[in-house]
Amino acid sequence: MKPVRPPIQTDTGQPQAPPTVTPLTESRAEAYVASICFKIGPPRRVGVELEWLVQDARDPDAPVDPARIDAAVEALGLRPPDPTLPAGSRITREPGGQVELSSPPADSLTDCAETTLRDLGALRTAFAARGLSLVGLGTDPYPRQRRVVVHGPRYAAMEEFFGRGGPWGKIMMCASASVQVCLDAGTDGPGSRGFRDRWRLLHLLGPVLVAAFANSPLLDGRPTGRRSTRQAVWERVDPSRSLAPTPLADDPRQAWARYVLDAELLCVRRGDGLPWTAPGGLTFRDWLRGAGERPATLDDLDYHLTTLFPPVRPQGHLELRMIDAQPDDGWLIPTALVTALLDDDRAADAALAALEPLADPDRDLPGPRGTLWTRASTHAVADPDLRRAAVACFAAADEALPRLGAPAALRHAVAAFADRYPGRGRCPADDQLDALAGRTSAGTRTRPGTDPATTQETAPC
Repeated sequence: MKPVRPPIQTDTGQPQAPPTVTPLTESRAEAYVASICFKIGPPRRVGVELEWLVQDARDPDAPVDPARIDAAVEALGLRPPDPTLPAGSRITREPGGQVELSSPPADSLTDCAETTLRDLGALRTAFAARGLSLVGLGTDPYPRQRRVVVHGPRYAAMEEFFGRGGPWGKIMMCASASVQVCLDAGTDGPGSRGFRDRWRLLHLLGPVLVAAFANSPLLDGRPTGRRSTRQAVWERVDPSRSLAPTPLADDPRQAWARYVLDAELLCVRRGDGLPWTAPGGLTFRDWLRGAGERPATLDDLDYHLTTLFPPVRPQGHLELRMIDAQPDDGWLIPTALVTALLDDDRAADAALAALEPLADPDRDLPGPRGTLWTRASTHAVADPDLRRAAVACFAAADEALPRLGAPAALRHAVAAFADRYPGRGRCPADDQLDALAGRTSAGTRTRPGTDPATTQETAPC
């Protein structure tokens, strides 16, 4: 799912060409962002971006040499500047060594699933041949040193920026993974196919997605007291780039444009091998008003857009960023659920009816710092209100998937997940906690730093 104006590639960590020198005014910047953030048209396409933790297949808690990951990626025979797998997915590296597979935009949920599964199979085979596993967990559960292993000026600047606010940025960069579902923004009209209603529905749906797919209860070898520790980390990351725009305005284009300009600069691109570190507290609006070391340009603004990480990010299409990575092929479930609720009119209406009673967005902080989001990351669908909403959303999706032409196997997988987890007040994180409790009660030595007597709130989340 590509934006209207493709952003500069950011995941390689390699220096980019110097930006153009055309100065940018504040009014032009806001108008530009508002014009590209929602690509208008009938919604039909879907894509996914799947992040994976990489572990040694024989010794999961052992650190993995980045050279082994490099070798696995190189074995795929990808060729820059367009490193795509046979079915069209792109492979990139995250700063802590995680691997991300980004599917091409597909015209249907079925096409998206088939394409991604084909390329993911090739990726898994290449890693397995080198004794590595791609693991779907929201956070790395093992105690180990966190370090940025994908080098380059962007990630060096990111590490410095997030380091100002404590350990959370380093955990986010080096020890987290997600499932990101991407959907078309929608039309410019009213109703469930219009981008305004789709934008609102996704933000209301966000806490339910956090709860239903929470899959990161452990960090540094012990429970944190959250079912989604990854979400707890995002609560603590720089709010100017991690919170949803507030309020949920009638015109989300203008709200997003203001948000972009008011976000702090994460980095400033410089040539000649100079560091890209940004001055502390400097927003892009400050830069446009003359506070920067040079005039800001349109290229600078495009790059700044790639450094913002709200729960729903408009990039022409809408990118959902609040879902924990899922085990095995579990990513298919949130992809199918979200697509059904957004692209089927009846399912969208049913989801909205289930979600609207949950919270008053005008009186609460936006995600991921709002109270409902915290309840979702802490209790998941053990929270009665979130469970009720999740069950209703899965039921609506179950009815919609046949209308969208979803294959029977995928429909059955969604129904099985709904029965196993939200239907019973559980989420994937509970499986991890049960396994940890079983190992502890059986007398197996727990991981370093784990105290079996303290199963909750043992980490600062």
